[in-house]
Amino acid sequence: MFGTIILLWICVVFVILQLKSRRPKNFPPGPPILPILGNILNISLENPLKDFERLRKSYGNVYSLYMGPKPAVVINGMEAMKAAMVYKANDFAGRPQDLFINETTQRKGVILADYGPGWKEHRRFALMTLRNFGMGKNSMEDRIYGEIKYVIRQLETSIGKPFSPQLMFHNAASNIICQVLFGRRFEYDDNFIKVIVGCFTENAKIANGPWAMLYDSLPMIRGLPLPFNKAFKNVEKLAKGLLVEHKKTRVPGDPRDFVDCYMDELDKRGEDPASFSEEQLRMFALDLHFAGTDTTSNTILTGFLYLSTYPHIQERCQQEIDSALEGKDRASFDDRHNMPYMQAVIHEVQRVANTVPLSVFHCTTKDTELMGYSLPKGTLVIPNLGSVLNEEGQWKFPNEFNPENFLNDKREFFKPEAFMPFSAGPRMCLGESLARMELFLILVTLLRKFKFSWPEDAGEPNYAPVYGVTLTPKPYNMIVTLRDSQ
Repeated sequence: MFGTIILLWICVVFVILQLKSRRPKNFPPGPPILPILGNILNISLENPLKDFERLRKSYGNVYSLYMGPKPAVVINGMEAMKAAMVYKANDFAGRPQDLFINETTQRKGVILADYGPGWKEHRRFALMTLRNFGMGKNSMEDRIYGEIKYVIRQLETSIGKPFSPQLMFHNAASNIICQVLFGRRFEYDDNFIKVIVGCFTENAKIANGPWAMLYDSLPMIRGLPLPFNKAFKNVEKLAKGLLVEHKKTRVPGDPRDFVDCYMDELDKRGEDPASFSEEQLRMFALDLHFAGTDTTSNTILTGFLYLSTYPHIQERCQQEIDSALEGKDRASFDDRHNMPYMQAVIHEVQRVANTVPLSVFHCTTKDTELMGYSLPKGTLVIPNLGSVLNEEGQWKFPNEFNPENFLNDKREFFKPEAFMPFSAGPRMCLGESLARMELFLILVTLLRKFKFSWPEDAGEPNYAPVYGVTLTPKPYNMIVTLRDSQ
């Protein structure tokens, strides 16, 4: 009798789970859904990108997956991406608030904050403050060049021998954003930078590994002492004491950096700070530091991987740089208008780097429609940016590294509509202008002074990146030599 009751309950639970896992009416199609697991078995937890492409071929540019009991819609291709992120931008501007990555950031900051008045306030503040740092004597160009000289110094000590640039470019990108946020640079062996980089690296591995996927898919395991808990401890370590030293040396009304500007804004708001707070500032600063370090450094690494293995492209860049900068001590960002080929190369590097292949997950803010399908409010949305950056029909050479993708018939630089490495719509990366300036000034300055080549004994280059929060080139060495003109 007891066994019969247990069996009956199992059947009832199974039926309930089956019903709960059914796709809503007119929801995008997708693979069959398993009870509890959803479609976890349909994708690799280590690197789902190939699986996303395989499912796209089976179910179309808009299809659905179930992360455990939670439905998600994957958007692929230029037409669907524009329909969601541009034409219905506000409908798709939300952020899911019940995922592992949101929990680690305590739902604060700006990148993962949900769409609403608080997010709008902080995004507006960030854009205004970053724009202000681009003006005056202490301009953004000066900050970038201040760091480039340390990169040059390190490259000069490595002339003629195999050199691994990974750590150098990561530290350089980190220091540029640190100057904006904290008003100072850090030596490459500084403990503050080591702790930040170590915690971010570990959290990125966890966020893109099986434990984060299980955390998102199986809510019942969240309270257990499992490996994903290390990420929460890392964030506490980063946030603790982040502002202590800064507050000691701050002069109200005379801001040195982003953190000072935020504190001035807090003072100005007095007893009615709205969404502004010191807790919010801590996560805001960590948000911007991570976003401004990994994406830029990995793009630069991708650039020198291709430039060192495509010497004819590197030489053509150097010829254009020499011609455009003749008689000038250094390049300015405005010089890009006189360097169409260099611009094409930089944009092609961004395209093939595909640094943030799945963007940051979105969420529908209301019941809406996309390409004829119905998406309820709160639907998790995954923009597959790689599907646009490599889409057949959008590019002359979608599957190879070729700057011709960004040159028209008159050899002028142009930017195809499908170029969206920074995503699109209201959640577009707010650090785009800084990233573009960094990429141009760093690549132009280093190519003007040095030649980069692939070591003869290094074998064939491997262009396949390592999957993570951002795609990272596999570690490689290059040979650095001074150019003859130097």
